Amino acid sequence: MFDSRDSVFRSPVGAVAAGTSVSFKIVLPCGLHCSAARLAVTNDATGAEQCVEMCRCGTYGSRHELWECNYAPAREGLYFYCFYADTWRGTLPVKRGFGSGGEVNGGKQWQLTVYGNAFMTPGWLAGGVIYQIFPDRFCRSGEKKHGVPLDRIMHSSWGGQPGWEPDEHGEVTNNDYFGGDLRGIEQKLGYLKSLGVTCIYLNPIFESHSNHRYDAADYMKIDPLLGTEEDFRRLCRSAAKMGMRVMLDGVFNHTGSDSIYFNRKGRYPLKGAYQSKDSPYYPWYMFKKWPDEYSCWWNFENLPAADKGNPSYRDFINGSDGVVRKWLRAGASGWRLDVADELPDDFLEELRAAAKAEKPDAAIIGEVWEDASNKIAYGKRKRYFWGKELDSVMNYPFRNAILGYLTGESAPDKMEEILSILENYPPQTVRCLMNNIGTHDTERAITALAGEPVGSHDKCWQSETHLTQEQRTEGLLKMRLASLMQFTLPGVPCIYYGDEAGMEGYKDPFNRGCYPWGNENAGLLEWYRKLGRMRAECDCLREGTFIPVKADGDIMAYIRHGTKDALLCAFNRGNAEVELHIGGQWNNAESVAGPSAEEGNLVLPALSCAALLLHR
Repeated sequence: MFDSRDSVFRSPVGAVAAGTSVSFKIVLPCGLHCSAARLAVTNDATGAEQCVEMCRCGTYGSRHELWECNYAPAREGLYFYCFYADTWRGTLPVKRGFGSGGEVNGGKQWQLTVYGNAFMTPGWLAGGVIYQIFPDRFCRSGEKKHGVPLDRIMHSSWGGQPGWEPDEHGEVTNNDYFGGDLRGIEQKLGYLKSLGVTCIYLNPIFESHSNHRYDAADYMKIDPLLGTEEDFRRLCRSAAKMGMRVMLDGVFNHTGSDSIYFNRKGRYPLKGAYQSKDSPYYPWYMFKKWPDEYSCWWNFENLPAADKGNPSYRDFINGSDGVVRKWLRAGASGWRLDVADELPDDFLEELRAAAKAEKPDAAIIGEVWEDASNKIAYGKRKRYFWGKELDSVMNYPFRNAILGYLTGESAPDKMEEILSILENYPPQTVRCLMNNIGTHDTERAITALAGEPVGSHDKCWQSETHLTQEQRTEGLLKMRLASLMQFTLPGVPCIYYGDEAGMEGYKDPFNRGCYPWGNENAGLLEWYRKLGRMRAECDCLREGTFIPVKADGDIMAYIRHGTKDALLCAFNRGNAEVELHIGGQWNNAESVAGPSAEEGNLVLPALSCAALLLHR
């Protein structure tokens, strides 16, 4: 038997730096009369297998024995390992034991993530709070704009449902705007400060011809409806004075077809790739039959894919005067990379090098929806965490665990999903994880927690369906549990604008409504402010260890353990009161949220949570 998450059997646990000596121990029944045992390690990149002989090192209880060895992976990469024992019954594989330890490859192996010795991630993200803003929908300053294209449809008032119905050609153009802008964000910095925000993540802000702006038209220019480059610089300066940084959305896999570079609609005076093979941008795209047949993102013709291998394009994005470095010089502190799976490894390495050359503490966060440590994209294993590409990722696996647990899925399975990520990711990556419970690409958290599942319902249904009063009451309670988990699991919580106000909505565009200034749910908003204060005060939430306490039935509980304090978090998703024995050391703990402990027990009412802080 073997448990990869217990330091008795593997030390150190989790991902390690190249060259680190890892101690492995296995437990075998004495009755097997083992004559030899070995560790078999496979380097995933090369396929090379290495066997390390193990030695009998003692007993484990009265009927078992321990075998051990040490192994030091020489280079960064992904390794898979297993054990074999030669016994009187033949050669047997060693199995998972003691109820934990994450296996891969059909349960036949375990994973060892090895990162480069020089791998560092920015310290300023750790322990903070990220706030994600969809710029058109957060706040409208009322400042007059110049150079706004005349073909944009402007809503006359703030609020209401975003447009979603196809036009006369059957296309959804995303061409309706509410007018949120950079000056509006600046006006609300005090509000963000009250939530404990330390980093503002902005969805795309460059000139584009849709409200989501994922179809870049000019990477070197702020969209005129949002303001000017000076407005952006001013926002960054004002945010810095209040202890906040700004992270931008980098959409480098594709551009818009209606752009300076492609210019399919002829909007721009310079000939683009669609108009002329002599265009300087023609080599940036992959034409199957020029001009109308070309590679595009997920077959959306308005999103032609860029050739990330083209030297001119790479220099435009990653060069000394490229997009990445320009906006870092202008005040940004990092980049969130859209569809990181579609950016080649060498492109990501160049991008990281460019960003770190401009600002050594710049953050590079990738959009990856699965376990990013062993992700295979387009037939290739990604190298995100070897130390030369991403600092961290958007943590959708934690979102799945949080919402899954709170909507009735197996608590042990959800705890396993959390532990698997923590085992596979480098610790410096974990401290920067962007932990979300909702984004511009998902249903609003409160809708996912309490509403009817979207399933295969069409956009008409989604536009007309809202939470009933009963559902909303349940959703507001569940949002407290979900947000406490989001704020206390390892990583950095990322609030999707308006979640703290109780905004609801199904998928795009119904999850992208206007922030309801003056109509927020006051109770939930104050709860989020309390969580923000907790993040600022608790040392253990910066880089503290994670200790699972219980995941059974309706209950989940864990401890974050730091050098100065410890925080116990407990959750009851059920409809009945439960009592959890947590030990007498928590009797004098400060109640940050929920009830206090008495005589070593914690009583959790139905659909409630608690956080107890113990100073060391």
